[in-house]
Amino acid sequence: MARGLNVRSLRPRDRDAALAHLEAAPRLNLALIDLVLRLGGSGSRRETRPELMAVWEKSRLVGLAALRPSVMLDALAEPAALEALFPHLSGVGSGLVKSTEDRVGPLWDWLESRGHRALLDRIEISYAVEPAALLPAEPPPGWTIRSAGDEDLDALVEAARESLREENRPDPSKGDPAGFRRWVHGRLPRAVVGERDGKPGFVGYADVQCPRGWLLQGVFTWPEARRQGVGTAGVSELCRRAFESRAQHVQLAVVEGNLAAEKLYARLGFEAHARLRTLLFV
Repeated sequence: MARGLNVRSLRPRDRDAALAHLEAAPRLNLALIDLVLRLGGSGSRRETRPELMAVWEKSRLVGLAALRPSVMLDALAEPAALEALFPHLSGVGSGLVKSTEDRVGPLWDWLESRGHRALLDRIEISYAVEPAALLPAEPPPGWTIRSAGDEDLDALVEAARESLREENRPDPSKGDPAGFRRWVHGRLPRAVVGERDGKPGFVGYADVQCPRGWLLQGVFTWPEARRQGVGTAGVSELCRRAFESRAQHVQLAVVEGNLAAEKLYARLGFEAHARLRTLLFV
Protein backbone atom coordinates (compact mmCIF):
# COMPACT_ATOMS: atom_id res chain seq x y z
CA MET A 1 0.00 0.00 0.00
CA ALA A 2 1.25 3.52 -0.83
CA ARG A 3 3.43 5.19 1.80
CA GLY A 4 3.47 1.94 3.76
CA LEU A 5 -0.03 2.54 5.13
CA ASN A 6 -1.58 -0.33 7.04
CA VAL A 7 -5.35 -0.64 7.65
CA ARG A 8 -6.78 -2.83 10.39
CA SER A 9 -9.58 -2.91 12.94
CA LEU A 10 -9.12 -0.58 15.87
CA ARG A 11 -8.55 -2.56 19.06
CA PRO A 12 -9.19 -1.59 22.69
CA ARG A 13 -5.43 -1.36 23.24
CA ASP A 14 -5.34 1.36 20.52
CA ARG A 15 -7.81 3.59 22.37
CA ASP A 16 -5.26 6.09 23.72
CA ALA A 17 -3.60 6.56 20.32
CA ALA A 18 -7.00 7.03 18.66
CA LEU A 19 -8.16 9.60 21.21
CA ALA A 20 -4.90 11.53 20.97
CA HIS A 21 -5.40 11.73 17.20
CA LEU A 22 -9.10 12.67 17.25
CA GLU A 23 -8.89 15.20 20.04
CA ALA A 24 -6.92 17.58 17.85
CA ALA A 25 -10.38 18.46 16.47
CA PRO A 26 -12.86 17.37 19.19
CA ARG A 27 -15.90 19.13 17.75
CA LEU A 28 -15.52 17.71 14.26
CA ASN A 29 -14.73 14.22 15.54
CA LEU A 30 -17.04 14.07 18.56
CA ALA A 31 -19.10 11.09 17.39
CA LEU A 32 -15.94 9.12 16.56
CA ILE A 33 -14.48 10.00 19.96
CA ASP A 34 -17.60 8.57 21.59
CA LEU A 35 -17.29 5.33 19.61
CA VAL A 36 -13.62 5.00 20.58
CA LEU A 37 -14.50 5.49 24.25
CA ARG A 38 -17.12 2.72 23.91
CA LEU A 39 -14.74 0.32 22.14
CA GLY A 40 -14.56 -3.02 23.90
CA GLY A 41 -17.47 -2.17 26.20
CA SER A 42 -20.20 -4.52 27.34
CA GLY A 43 -22.78 -3.28 24.86
CA SER A 44 -25.30 -2.69 27.63
CA ARG A 45 -26.76 0.26 25.71
CA ARG A 46 -28.66 -2.26 23.53
CA GLU A 47 -27.06 -0.83 20.42
CA THR A 48 -24.81 -2.10 17.65
CA ARG A 49 -21.27 -2.33 18.94
CA PRO A 50 -18.95 0.12 17.23
CA GLU A 51 -16.81 -1.20 14.39
CA LEU A 52 -13.82 1.03 13.69
CA MET A 53 -11.00 0.86 11.16
CA ALA A 54 -7.67 2.59 11.65
CA VAL A 55 -4.92 3.58 9.22
CA TRP A 56 -1.36 3.40 10.51
CA GLU A 57 1.86 4.74 9.06
CA LYS A 58 4.36 2.60 10.91
CA SER A 59 3.44 3.18 14.57
CA ARG A 60 1.57 6.45 13.96
CA LEU A 61 -2.20 6.47 13.62
CA VAL A 62 -3.09 8.74 10.66
CA GLY A 63 -6.78 8.08 9.99
CA LEU A 64 -9.97 6.52 11.36
CA ALA A 65 -13.41 5.54 10.10
CA ALA A 66 -16.47 3.92 11.67
CA LEU A 67 -18.29 1.24 9.70
CA ARG A 68 -21.08 0.74 12.25
CA PRO A 69 -23.47 1.85 13.66
CA SER A 70 -23.08 4.36 10.82
CA VAL A 71 -20.24 5.43 8.55
CA MET A 72 -18.16 8.27 9.99
CA LEU A 73 -14.94 9.66 8.60
CA ASP A 74 -12.08 11.23 10.52
CA ALA A 75 -12.07 14.97 9.83
CA LEU A 76 -8.27 15.09 10.29
CA ALA A 77 -7.23 12.19 8.06
CA GLU A 78 -5.10 12.99 5.04
CA PRO A 79 -6.54 12.09 1.59
CA ALA A 80 -4.22 9.09 1.24
CA ALA A 81 -5.40 7.68 4.58
CA LEU A 82 -9.07 8.14 3.62
CA GLU A 83 -8.52 6.45 0.27
CA ALA A 84 -6.90 3.52 2.06
CA LEU A 85 -10.12 3.10 4.05
CA PHE A 86 -12.53 3.11 1.09
CA PRO A 87 -12.21 -0.59 0.15
CA HIS A 88 -13.14 -1.54 3.71
CA LEU A 89 -16.21 0.71 3.58
CA SER A 90 -17.43 -1.08 0.45
CA GLY A 91 -18.37 -4.07 2.57
CA VAL A 92 -21.04 -2.06 4.37
CA GLY A 93 -23.42 -2.46 1.40
CA SER A 94 -25.80 0.27 2.53
CA GLY A 95 -25.72 2.81 5.28
CA LEU A 96 -25.78 6.35 6.56
CA VAL A 97 -22.76 8.62 6.27
CA LYS A 98 -22.44 11.88 8.17
CA SER A 99 -19.12 13.72 8.18
CA THR A 100 -17.62 16.98 7.04
CA GLU A 101 -18.50 17.90 3.48
CA ASP A 102 -14.95 17.58 2.17
CA ARG A 103 -14.69 14.01 3.52
CA VAL A 104 -18.01 12.65 2.24
CA GLY A 105 -17.48 13.93 -1.33
CA PRO A 106 -14.54 11.64 -2.26
CA LEU A 107 -16.18 8.68 -0.51
CA TRP A 108 -19.41 9.16 -2.45
CA ASP A 109 -17.52 9.44 -5.74
CA TRP A 110 -15.90 6.10 -4.92
CA LEU A 111 -19.17 4.43 -3.84
CA GLU A 112 -21.11 5.77 -6.83
CA SER A 113 -18.47 4.43 -9.23
CA ARG A 114 -19.21 0.99 -7.78
CA GLY A 115 -22.95 1.12 -8.39
CA HIS A 116 -24.31 2.58 -5.16
CA ARG A 117 -27.12 5.13 -5.27
CA ALA A 118 -28.16 7.83 -2.82
CA LEU A 119 -31.57 7.82 -1.12
CA LEU A 120 -30.71 11.03 0.72
CA ASP A 121 -27.95 13.55 0.08
CA ARG A 122 -28.02 16.88 1.88
CA ILE A 123 -25.95 19.54 3.60
CA GLU A 124 -26.35 20.23 7.31
CA ILE A 125 -24.84 22.99 9.42
CA SER A 126 -23.31 21.95 12.73
CA TYR A 127 -23.88 24.33 15.64
CA ALA A 128 -22.17 24.32 19.03
CA VAL A 129 -22.40 26.15 22.34
CA GLU A 130 -20.07 26.22 25.35
CA PRO A 131 -21.18 26.74 28.97
CA ALA A 132 -20.31 30.45 29.14
CA ALA A 133 -22.22 31.22 25.93
CA LEU A 134 -25.47 29.41 26.77
CA LEU A 135 -28.54 31.65 27.05
CA PRO A 136 -30.91 29.39 29.03
CA ALA A 137 -34.65 29.38 28.42
CA GLU A 138 -37.44 28.51 30.84
CA PRO A 139 -40.45 26.40 29.82
CA PRO A 140 -43.46 28.45 28.67
CA PRO A 141 -46.49 28.61 31.01
CA GLY A 142 -48.21 25.25 31.38
CA TRP A 143 -45.27 23.23 30.02
CA THR A 144 -42.97 20.89 31.97
CA ILE A 145 -39.62 19.56 30.75
CA ARG A 146 -38.80 16.14 32.23
CA SER A 147 -36.84 12.98 31.60
CA ALA A 148 -38.45 10.51 29.22
CA GLY A 149 -39.75 7.21 30.58
CA ASP A 150 -41.17 3.95 29.30
CA GLU A 151 -44.62 5.50 29.30
CA ASP A 152 -43.45 7.83 26.52
CA LEU A 153 -42.32 5.09 24.14
CA ASP A 154 -45.39 5.12 21.88
CA ALA A 155 -45.29 8.91 21.55
CA LEU A 156 -41.55 8.93 20.85
CA VAL A 157 -41.88 6.24 18.17
CA GLU A 158 -44.54 8.41 16.56
CA ALA A 159 -42.28 11.48 16.80
CA ALA A 160 -39.31 9.65 15.27
CA ARG A 161 -41.42 8.45 12.34
CA GLU A 162 -42.94 11.90 11.78
CA SER A 163 -39.50 13.52 11.88
CA LEU A 164 -38.27 11.14 9.18
CA ARG A 165 -41.33 11.88 7.04
CA GLU A 166 -40.78 15.63 7.36
CA GLU A 167 -37.19 15.15 6.18
CA ASN A 168 -38.27 12.93 3.24
CA ARG A 169 -36.27 10.05 4.66
CA PRO A 170 -37.25 6.36 4.44
CA ASP A 171 -39.24 5.05 7.39
CA PRO A 172 -37.36 1.99 8.77
CA SER A 173 -40.30 1.07 10.99
CA LYS A 174 -42.22 -0.13 7.93
CA GLY A 175 -39.74 -2.93 7.30
CA ASP A 176 -38.83 -3.70 10.90
CA PRO A 177 -41.34 -2.18 13.37
CA ALA A 178 -40.02 -4.16 16.33
CA GLY A 179 -36.41 -3.21 15.59
CA PHE A 180 -37.30 0.45 15.17
CA ARG A 181 -39.18 0.39 18.47
CA ARG A 182 -36.12 -1.12 20.18
CA TRP A 183 -33.95 1.60 18.63
CA VAL A 184 -36.20 4.33 20.06
CA HIS A 185 -36.42 2.55 23.42
CA GLY A 186 -32.63 2.55 23.65
CA ARG A 187 -32.68 6.34 23.57
CA LEU A 188 -35.20 6.84 26.38
CA PRO A 189 -32.52 7.16 29.10
CA ARG A 190 -30.95 10.07 27.19
CA ALA A 191 -34.15 11.87 26.17
CA VAL A 192 -36.17 14.73 27.60
CA VAL A 193 -39.83 15.40 26.93
CA GLY A 194 -41.80 18.65 26.96
CA GLU A 195 -45.26 17.95 28.36
CA ARG A 196 -48.47 19.92 28.82
CA ASP A 197 -51.68 18.50 30.27
CA GLY A 198 -50.14 15.03 30.22
CA LYS A 199 -49.41 15.12 26.48
CA PRO A 200 -45.87 15.27 25.01
CA GLY A 201 -45.19 18.17 22.65
CA PHE A 202 -41.39 18.05 22.41
CA VAL A 203 -38.67 15.40 22.49
CA GLY A 204 -34.90 15.53 22.13
CA TYR A 205 -32.06 13.27 23.17
CA ALA A 206 -28.28 13.29 23.48
CA ASP A 207 -26.93 10.54 21.25
CA VAL A 208 -23.40 11.26 22.49
CA GLN A 209 -22.74 12.01 26.15
CA CYS A 210 -19.05 12.24 26.96
CA PRO A 211 -16.78 14.78 28.69
CA ARG A 212 -15.64 16.22 25.34
CA GLY A 213 -19.20 17.13 24.44
CA TRP A 214 -22.81 16.11 23.93
CA LEU A 215 -24.33 15.60 20.49
CA LEU A 216 -28.07 16.28 20.35
CA GLN A 217 -30.26 14.41 17.89
CA GLY A 218 -33.92 13.51 17.47
CA VAL A 219 -35.05 17.05 18.34
CA PHE A 220 -38.72 17.21 17.37
CA THR A 221 -41.66 19.42 18.30
CA TRP A 222 -45.16 18.22 17.47
CA PRO A 223 -46.79 20.60 14.94
CA GLU A 224 -49.50 21.73 17.35
CA ALA A 225 -46.87 22.71 19.94
CA ARG A 226 -44.63 24.77 17.66
CA ARG A 227 -43.90 28.49 18.06
CA GLN A 228 -44.68 28.34 21.77
CA GLY A 229 -41.13 28.13 23.15
CA VAL A 230 -41.21 24.52 24.31
CA GLY A 231 -38.57 23.48 21.76
CA THR A 232 -36.20 26.19 22.98
CA ALA A 233 -36.81 25.17 26.59
CA GLY A 234 -36.28 21.48 25.82
CA VAL A 235 -32.94 22.06 24.12
CA SER A 236 -31.96 24.40 26.95
CA GLU A 237 -32.63 21.64 29.46
CA LEU A 238 -30.46 19.19 27.53
CA CYS A 239 -27.68 21.77 27.53
CA ARG A 240 -28.10 22.35 31.26
CA ARG A 241 -27.73 18.63 31.91
CA ALA A 242 -24.68 18.44 29.66
CA PHE A 243 -22.87 21.27 31.41
CA GLU A 244 -23.89 19.96 34.82
CA SER A 245 -22.05 16.77 33.84
CA ARG A 246 -19.03 18.95 32.90
CA ALA A 247 -19.28 18.43 29.14
CA GLN A 248 -17.10 20.95 27.32
CA HIS A 249 -19.71 21.80 24.70
CA VAL A 250 -23.04 20.78 23.15
CA GLN A 251 -23.51 20.42 19.41
CA LEU A 252 -26.26 19.56 16.94
CA ALA A 253 -26.88 19.76 13.20
CA VAL A 254 -29.55 21.63 11.23
CA VAL A 255 -30.55 20.98 7.63
CA GLU A 256 -29.23 23.88 5.57
CA GLY A 257 -32.00 26.42 4.99
CA ASN A 258 -34.08 25.50 8.08
CA LEU A 259 -34.38 29.10 9.26
CA ALA A 260 -36.77 28.34 12.12
CA ALA A 261 -34.30 25.91 13.69
CA GLU A 262 -31.39 28.29 13.11
CA LYS A 263 -33.24 31.05 14.98
CA LEU A 264 -34.14 28.70 17.83
CA TYR A 265 -30.54 27.69 18.42
CA ALA A 266 -29.24 31.24 18.00
CA ARG A 267 -31.55 32.31 20.85
CA LEU A 268 -29.74 29.79 23.06
CA GLY A 269 -26.25 30.99 22.09
CA PHE A 270 -25.33 28.30 19.53
CA GLU A 271 -22.97 29.29 16.72
CA ALA A 272 -22.28 27.54 13.41
CA HIS A 273 -18.90 25.83 13.18
CA ALA A 274 -18.95 23.27 10.33
CA ARG A 275 -20.69 22.12 7.16
CA LEU A 276 -21.65 18.46 7.18
CA ARG A 277 -22.91 16.20 4.41
CA THR A 278 -25.41 13.46 5.24
CA LEU A 279 -25.70 10.63 2.75
CA LEU A 280 -28.01 7.61 2.91
CA PHE A 281 -26.90 5.09 0.30
CA VAL A 282 -27.77 1.63 -0.95
